[in-house]
Amino acid sequence: ISVGLKTVDGDRLFGLVDASDGEIARPDREAKWHKVPLIRARLTGDRRLEVAVPGGGWLPAPDPESDRAISAFLGFEASIRPFGAEDAAPFYAGPLTEARYAKAPIHLLTTASLARLKALHPEGTPDPRRFRPNIVVDMAPVEGAFPETEWIGRKLAVGDLELTVSEPCRRCGFTIIAQGGFSDEPGFDTDPGILRNLVRHNAHNLGVYCTVDRPARIGIGAPMRFL
Repeated sequence: ISVGLKTVDGDRLFGLVDASDGEIARPDREAKWHKVPLIRARLTGDRRLEVAVPGGGWLPAPDPESDRAISAFLGFEASIRPFGAEDAAPFYAGPLTEARYAKAPIHLLTTASLARLKALHPEGTPDPRRFRPNIVVDMAPVEGAFPETEWIGRKLAVGDLELTVSEPCRRCGFTIIAQGGFSDEPGFDTDPGILRNLVRHNAHNLGVYCTVDRPARIGIGAPMRFL
């Protein structure tokens, strides 16, 4: 996949809003949005967004039919809207919305930190999908540590992609909400213990934000090294 200076190709193109006032979804703060992580989304080969609600098939979006399906699933009028006109053309000419998550181009998370969270919360499911990282680094557990939290200010490379670790990723209530599976993968249940343990043991953080120093294409299995 291609990583640019501002984001990953195909990431952060669309938002889900309350159609009554245009307010973008806030699953971390408002219970009416808690079913949103059960909605699936994908990009087709021609970069058209498709979405599916539980029990339903894939529908093109933004589109009145997909908006009706999502609204029926959530129980109020909702709508998918692109962040920029270029993200929807030539399929859509309606209203836009604004991105909520513009903290940094890349969110990186290690399996070592997931293992640490599992050790602290054995009954929980610290699935990486809870945390929505752009890059997951597979590395051995580090006893008693969330290792990437200590990398702030360091430069690293993932394949040919070069990054600077800018700050820890502070977690919110979104991480505890139930989420459905993708393809044959199982989902997971609501789990307040996930966030509770991050607050107690890592100052609310898991993973790190990174800025991009050198854009590049990367793939699964690309090695990570410090610069």
